[in-house]
Amino acid sequence: MKRVVVGLSGGVDSSVAAYLLKEQGYEVIGLFMKNWHDDSVTISNECPWLEDSNDALLVAEKLGIPFQTVDLSEQYKEKIVDYMFNEYEKGRTPNPDVLCNREIKFDVFMKIALSLGADYVATGHYCRKGTIEKDGKEIFQLLAGKDDNKDQSYFLCQLSQEQLAKALFPIGELTKPEVREIATKLDLITAEKKDSQGLCFIGKVRLPEFLQQKLQPKEGVIIEIPSEATIFTQEKPQFDSEEDTFAFEAKRIDYLKVPGKVVGKHQGAHYFTKGQRKGLNVGGTKEPLFIIETDVDKNIIYTGQGNNHPGLFKKALFIANEEIHWIRKDLALKMGEKMDVMARIRYRQPLQKATLHQFEDGMYVVFEKPQSAITEGQFVAWHHNDEILGSGVIA
Repeated sequence: MKRVVVGLSGGVDSSVAAYLLKEQGYEVIGLFMKNWHDDSVTISNECPWLEDSNDALLVAEKLGIPFQTVDLSEQYKEKIVDYMFNEYEKGRTPNPDVLCNREIKFDVFMKIALSLGADYVATGHYCRKGTIEKDGKEIFQLLAGKDDNKDQSYFLCQLSQEQLAKALFPIGELTKPEVREIATKLDLITAEKKDSQGLCFIGKVRLPEFLQQKLQPKEGVIIEIPSEATIFTQEKPQFDSEEDTFAFEAKRIDYLKVPGKVVGKHQGAHYFTKGQRKGLNVGGTKEPLFIIETDVDKNIIYTGQGNNHPGLFKKALFIANEEIHWIRKDLALKMGEKMDVMARIRYRQPLQKATLHQFEDGMYVVFEKPQSAITEGQFVAWHHNDEILGSGVIA
C-alpha cells in the first residue's frame, strides 16, 4: 500500500483531499504545518493557526488517519518572510504563495514527508497532474484544475519535475461546490469553513504593519502624472533589432523629469505596489488614482487617474536567465528561438496571447495586447492549452 502524507491545513480542500486518497486505498497521514508564531501582525480571529490546527486534528480523527504537527516557522521566516522584506525594500512586489509552494510545501515539507516513508505528498490545490512519455522518459505535466473559478495551478508554476513526480492533487477534477458537498455528507467540521485569505500559512496579515517590523516608515510625496504627458504621446523610436525593440517596450519609465503635481503624502514607497488603488488617501480627483510607478530610492509614488491611464500599460516584460523556470524542460527555448503561448502575470487574470523570445541574457514575454500593472518581482506563467509549461520572475 502506497503511503501519502497530506498537508492538512484545517481547510475544506485538504480535508476532502485526505478523504479521497483514503477511499482510493492509500495509507494516509495528515501533517499540519505551523509556519508562524508572531500573532501581533495578524488580524485576530480571521485565520489563527491554532483554530486551523485544531480543525485539522478533528478532520484526521473523523477520517481515522494519524495526525502530526510540524513546526516550520524557522524555515518559513528564512525562505519566505526575509525574502519578502528584501523584495519590498528593493521596490519589488513578491508573491509569497508561489514561493511558499516551491520552498516550503514541496521542498522542506516534502522532505519531512519522505523521511516518514511517504511515496507521495498531497495538497488541496485545484490543479491536476498529467503524465506523458517522450523519448522513453516519463514527463510530468502541471495542468489547470477543472474548476475555472478556483484553478490554482498558477501558485504551483515554480515546481520542478522532481517535485511533481512526488505530488498528488486529489481534488483537481472537482469544483469547489462538489468539494463542499463531499465534506457536508461526511459531516466534516471544515465543510462550511470560509477559504483562508492572506499570506500563505500566516493568516490574514496587515501588510503595512507586517512590513513595518523591518522597513521603517519614511514620509514621501505622491505625484500625479497627467495621462496626456508627452512621454505617453511621443512617437516610438525605431530599432535595428527585435531585442532592442522589446527592451524599450519592457523598460520602466523614469518619471523624475516628467511634469506632475504633488497630490498627497505617504509613509514609505516600499509599502505600495504598481496598479494599487487603495491606501493612498488622496481625494478630490475626477477618477480614482492608481499607482503607475514607485521609486523607493527617492521615496516617491507616481499615480495616474483611472484604470486606463497609459502609465499602467506595457506590452512586454523581461526575465533574466537565472529566473527562467521551465516545468517542461524538454520544451525550453534555446537562444534565438521563440514560442507562441498563453500567459498570465497574476492569479485569476484571464490568459493572454503572448510570444516568448529567448535571447542571450534572458527572455522577453511580448503580449499581443498591452497589459496593466506588470509588476517587478511577480511571476509570469506561460501555458499551452491547460498545461503550465514554465514561469519566471518579472525583472
